[in-house]
Amino acid sequence: MLPSKFAPALFGLILSGLMSLLVSGISTYEAVGFGERHASLWASAWIKAWMVAFPVVLVVAPLARRAVALLVSPRA
Repeated sequence: MLPSKFAPALFGLILSGLMSLLVSGISTYEAVGFGERHASLWASAWIKAWMVAFPVVLVVAPLARRAVALLVSPRA
């Protein structure tokens, strides 16, 4: 088990991985359809997308949390 201080980074890693997997899969399907090259093209696109998505999530997540805090009322 990891210490709890790693929770935000681990959350970002998992979220960015799953989202980039899904989006790159859809994009690859739209671009080339299903075929013998689909899996290799998807994997290549996913790794590249994840390499961008993970650092972006780490930077953008705190901004998103602040925006959400401004848009919702505090617990009463």
